[in-house]
Order: sequence, then C-alpha cells, then structure tokens
Amino acid sequence: MTQHDAPSTQGFGIWTAYFEANLARHDRLDALIPWHSVSPLPAADLAAIARSLQRFELGESGDGTGLLSKARRRNNPGYDWALRLFVAEEQKHSALFRAALVRFGTEPLSAHWTDGAFVALRRMLGLRTEVALFLIVETVAMEYFAALGRCADPVVQGVARRILTDEVEHVRFQIDQLRMGFERTPRPARLLAAAAAWVLAVGTATVLAVDHGAAMRACGLSPVLFWHRALRHFGRALPLAFRLNREETPFGPSAQPSGDRLGRAGRVPARV
Repeated sequence: MTQHDAPSTQGFGIWTAYFEANLARHDRLDALIPWHSVSPLPAADLAAIARSLQRFELGESGDGTGLLSKARRRNNPGYDWALRLFVAEEQKHSALFRAALVRFGTEPLSAHWTDGAFVALRRMLGLRTEVALFLIVETVAMEYFAALGRCADPVVQGVARRILTDEVEHVRFQIDQLRMGFERTPRPARLLAAAAAWVLAVGTATVLAVDHGAAMRACGLSPVLFWHRALRHFGRALPLAFRLNREETPFGPSAQPSGDRLGRAGRVPARV
C-alpha cells in the first residue's frame, strides 16, 4: 500500500470530540483503580503478569512521531488532531502499565524484540498500512485485556478493564480510517490486502499466545483459547475495515464517553 492510498480525512471531527470528552472519563476510571490493595496471587503468577505488562508498556510508550508525520502529508488538521488524541490515549495506557509495574517492584523494559520488529515494520509502510497494523494488534489484544480484566489481582483487573474501554473504541477508529482509505480501491486489491492482514493477524496472535501465555494462564485463560478468540475478534473487524461486504457501520464511536462502561466484556461486536 502506498502513501497515496492513505485514508480520506473527511468526518473525523466526531472522533476529535469523542477523544476530548474522554479526558474526564479517564480521570474517573483511573481513580477507581485500587493501587494500594494487596494481591491474592502467588509470586510466580505476579512475576508472569509483570513480565507481560513490561512488554505492553514498551509497545504503548511511543510518541507516534512516524504515524503523525505520515498523516500530516494529507494536509488535514482535523484528521491530524484526531490522531494526536488517539496517540495520547495510547500513552495513557503506557502510564497505567508503568504504575502497575511500580506496584510489582519491576522496572520498565528499554527494548524487546517484538516491539522492535513492530516498529521497524511500521516505519517501512505507508499510513494506511500502518493503520491496518494498529487494527490487527488492537483486535488481537482485546482478548488478552479481557482475560486480565478477570484476574484475581484487583490492580491488574482495574488497569485491564480501564484500557479495554478505550480499545473497544480504538478498533472502531481504525476501522473508520481504513474504510475511508479503501473507499476507491478496487475489490481485488482489497481482497489481497485483507489476505495479507490475515497472515499478519495469525502471526500476531501466535506471538502473543507464546510470549504472554504465562500471564494469560495466571488469569484463567489458556493460550490456545486466546489464539482462537483473538482471531475471531479480528475476523469480525476485517470485512468492515476492508469493505468486503455490504454491511455499513455508523461512522464514529459506538457511544459517547458519558458512562464508565467497566462492564464491557471486550468482545468486538458484529457491528463494531
């Protein structure tokens, strides 16, 4: 995919308004996390979860410079601002992971091969393909956060549920970008791009299942079951993002951020 094929930039004001309104909701939800609670988990499980959170913290800590630079070439300030707010939400996730690591007495990572590979791949690609990578990672990771949201540790549970409320809408944000980006792309090209995305999604789910399997098991989810559920999430999002069927999704977030929605199970709805 080339830079010429990057998403159209019309209509992203609704996402700007959503992300800006999210600031107050984040403050409410962050205040609910019981940072000083005592964990009932054994030391081995806590160590596995801490190692897993280290890798996610590293992945979420980027400043989005490359993504924002590519977007600026579209010369649309509204789209640029929506992306900036999205990146800011991802950085908040990194801050939550770091706070959890402090509680575990664990230092953040400075590098990891999975993050290095992902960053290198993103830097080689155009805007639309980078957005597709975000869609893959965020849909696949939702089942991971859903598992941590059921963890017996109250802080891990609170952080995971807090992040999951964002990720549900971030998936819609990526879908909206890709739908606009593929608006004028011939169907054969969309099918080819979707096939490539499937291959990457399978690889991403496999890496997560292997690399974070111990943390998943500590929260009651087998890596094999995670793998199947993660790809099912992506399978729901793929035809919408790549315009492979006639089903249309309403543009924008699924709901205004007036409710805390901590009860969301993390499933990507059929109409994302």
